Amino acid sequence: MTSNDDVSVLKVSSSDIPESERVTRLRDFNCRGEVKAELEIRAGEPIIANLTAHSLPDAHLLLGTLFGAKLVRSRQFVVDDGDDSLVLVFNRSGTIGVTGRGRNLLLGPGDAVLASAEDATTFERFVAGDCFSLRVPRRVLAPIIMDVDDAVMQVIRDRQAEIGVLVDYATSLVREHALATPALRELGAGHLHDLLALVLDPTDDVRESAGRHGAKAARLRKAKFLIVNNCWRHDLSVGSVAQELSVTPRYLQRLFEADGKTFSSFLIEQRLKRAHRMLREPEFVERPVSSIAYDVGFGDLSYFNRSFRRAYGATPSAVRRGAAE
Repeated sequence: MTSNDDVSVLKVSSSDIPESERVTRLRDFNCRGEVKAELEIRAGEPIIANLTAHSLPDAHLLLGTLFGAKLVRSRQFVVDDGDDSLVLVFNRSGTIGVTGRGRNLLLGPGDAVLASAEDATTFERFVAGDCFSLRVPRRVLAPIIMDVDDAVMQVIRDRQAEIGVLVDYATSLVREHALATPALRELGAGHLHDLLALVLDPTDDVRESAGRHGAKAARLRKAKFLIVNNCWRHDLSVGSVAQELSVTPRYLQRLFEADGKTFSSFLIEQRLKRAHRMLREPEFVERPVSSIAYDVGFGDLSYFNRSFRRAYGATPSAVRRGAAE
């Protein structure tokens, strides 16, 4: 391992490690350089690894390959370390299986997926190849991507240009030793965050949030973030959000109407999404539906049930049963 102030580099190669020590060294590397996870060895297969991790403030890069083993981030790891980071995994070649949130995904060459450290997840390479990953704290993406949880565990196949720019920029930072000085590190990390946001949400709103254009769009986006992050509050209203933005309630309503929604419909949508996630999470299995409805901001259980069924085509209890099954 090498380090320079607040940046560190970890490298590991199975060709440099005696076979008897490979599992121990790889487990140590994985816990120090990436999200903590257990290394499960596939019986009868040699472990092939050639990995380099670059850690800098609010951004962690991992490049290389791991074959012959499975990475398992169990529920126990999630509970123990409290890590809430998000990681974009880009499969450059070969095939990777990713399991989490009740989904089994297969990433072919050029595919990517966003995973959350708050979920029990497994990663397994079925065909040898290289990958690239970028891990950032949730607080970095939360102000940039609207309801970032919607992007988790969705295969990304249609944003090759955006991914290409992100990967090329990240590898150039490493190749040109641009992370060696504090000023370049801070600038590089900021650029990585913006490029990751464009991969996950390549819309005009995200470009505007990076300063490209649009005061009205910026205000609307800030209003949406305030709602997403505070939708559970029973006192949240168009008036309170408008006051936070230093605009009139009518001006804020017009911003939403121009976007094709009303303030109220957007608020209800976010509360329902929050309830839907809670109903599918094991830690809330003992929580009554009425309690969940209240926790996400609804004061009327009948209205919650009608709105939920209209949005998801199923009752809250049915969604919970489906998640358990």
